[in-house]
Amino acid sequence: MIELANIHKTYKTGDADIKAADGISLKIEQGEFVAIMGPSGSGKSTLMHILGLLDKPDSGSYRLFGKEISGLSDDGLAELRHGMVGFVFQQFNLLSRMTALENVMLPLVYSRNAPDVKWPRDLLEKMGLADRANHMPNQLSIGQQQRVAIARALVNSPRIILADEPTGNLDTKRAGEIMEILKELNDRGITVIIVTHEEDIGRKARRMIRIRDGKVVEDFCLSDKGPSPTFPAAQRPFHSDMPCHGAGKNSLRGLGSLLDPSELRDFFLQGFRSLKINKLRTGLSMLGILIGVAAVVAMLALGKGARQDIQNQLSSLGSNLLMLRPGIVRSGGAALETGATTRLTTDDVKNIEERLSYVLDASGAVVDRGQVAFLDKNWNTQVMGVEPAYENLHATTPKFGRFFTDAENRQRALVALVGMTIVNEVFNNENPVGQMLKINKVNFRVIGVVPEKGAQGWRDRDDVILIPLQTAMHRFSGKQYLDYIDIEVAKASDTGRAEDDIMDLMISTHKVPPSQRDDAFQIWNMADIQEALSQSGRTMSMLLSVIAAISLVVGGIGIMNIMFVSVTERTREIGLRKAIGAKKFDILAQFLAEAVVISAVGGGLGIATGLLLINLVALAVGWNVIISIPSIFLAVFFSGAVGIVFGLYPAQKASLLNPIDALRYE
Repeated sequence: MIELANIHKTYKTGDADIKAADGISLKIEQGEFVAIMGPSGSGKSTLMHILGLLDKPDSGSYRLFGKEISGLSDDGLAELRHGMVGFVFQQFNLLSRMTALENVMLPLVYSRNAPDVKWPRDLLEKMGLADRANHMPNQLSIGQQQRVAIARALVNSPRIILADEPTGNLDTKRAGEIMEILKELNDRGITVIIVTHEEDIGRKARRMIRIRDGKVVEDFCLSDKGPSPTFPAAQRPFHSDMPCHGAGKNSLRGLGSLLDPSELRDFFLQGFRSLKINKLRTGLSMLGILIGVAAVVAMLALGKGARQDIQNQLSSLGSNLLMLRPGIVRSGGAALETGATTRLTTDDVKNIEERLSYVLDASGAVVDRGQVAFLDKNWNTQVMGVEPAYENLHATTPKFGRFFTDAENRQRALVALVGMTIVNEVFNNENPVGQMLKINKVNFRVIGVVPEKGAQGWRDRDDVILIPLQTAMHRFSGKQYLDYIDIEVAKASDTGRAEDDIMDLMISTHKVPPSQRDDAFQIWNMADIQEALSQSGRTMSMLLSVIAAISLVVGGIGIMNIMFVSVTERTREIGLRKAIGAKKFDILAQFLAEAVVISAVGGGLGIATGLLLINLVALAVGWNVIISIPSIFLAVFFSGAVGIVFGLYPAQKASLLNPIDALRYE
């Protein structure tokens, strides 16, 4: 079954080299019951680890059922361990967070062809622990814990049982019971190898191998009548019918039955169980992800709402809009009043509309302040005289009522449209259409309410009254000239050419001298203002996204830290899992699943927190927030990605641990 030839293993301790195995050669037949004995530091544990595929020799040959395995990878050895070897450790290595039954079933996690679930219960019953199946390890006596460890070693029906000091922590009575169990297993065809320093325990085996200074010094058979002659290790004959050989049955059918295999257990269930042990630490890790995801959801909603507000403001400015204003001309180094040398008139509006074919519409405007009164309410506001074209140029179709007509403008009608601030402050938030409003003691009939424009910097654009241009110039302010002209161009691509042509037209019609042409008129391009506002919105959204990303990264670092701590605390558990057959990927998936569990639960709570937060902000502050399903999916994706990315390195570190080093970790 096993053949070792010239096995060497050296450990380095400081500057010293310790030969734990120094040219060991031996054979073990199937069905033998072997005791490996020797003083402390003799190399017997190293030999057991090599026999149990937990450790690799530095040199030499290891043949298992005639096949060389010394060159196998770690995963290849793990697969052999899982189906071939069962370990009974001196310290039991039971997982404290699992019941006795769950500890026995642990090797099945890594089995693609798991036995019937009744099999672990049957094993516990055979060990006399049927009534202790749901007890935690700390609720069991030392002897009961040892029997649980033996049941765990048997659950995959191994061909070899390796027991390290199986009776070291037991009294004489319990030690005898454990040895009887091991003898029974050997009688049923399982090869049993025990490591012990107790002579009376070793003599209950059928063969004894003594180790000293990394070498086999004695190897002899035992019988009921006493030991057979001692043979040097290199000369000892091995035959299947020799006294050391056991009963010869090759299965555990007498202890239970095997049914069809089942699939791998869900690693995420393992993750939940592991994280439940340290609830506070897990909660703090989830808190980091919760804050990050909540920040993503809230800031994306705020950013989307802010962009929507900006778009509404842009639409109110008008599309492809130019604003023509009188320039500021300097005389003798002093700047004159705007319009002191050049004035805009209604004729300029007609000239622009008639002479420039790509101009869709134009509207002159005058601006003044006025004191308004309604019943016992008074308010000082901005009064604008505009033409009917202003409605389309600035997207100002009334919310209630109507806009004034060309006929009303020509007739200098005393009609007005009011902004929402006037509605709130003067009309007590009631519909003002049809009411008479005094503006500078002149009665105007309110015919409409302009849509809300919002604030622009310090200016409230809803604190305004619109009246016909001719009414404003001749019956309200007495102005002879326009303050500015709004001009809409057919295409955005025409705005550059329109600026040049309008400037040339104004200079020509106003006969501006060459020395003043550069300052005679000003043209503001609303497209530039729109682009500036759009860029501000994009910058704000990017800033919010960066802040949210930083929050997620901080949460991810928290996950990485907690996973590192978990790997360190559970080093012996990792060694145990590898000893019972876990491959690198199994350990990687185990810890990665825990990181994803933290991210998933924290992400779900973060989404709920983010939604609650933005609704509270909307109610308390009045900000516009827009919740989008894609942003929620984005937050879920990033929370999962954070768990995978930041949990990968600790999980990889855990998967690369050497099982021997991990089992010895304190």
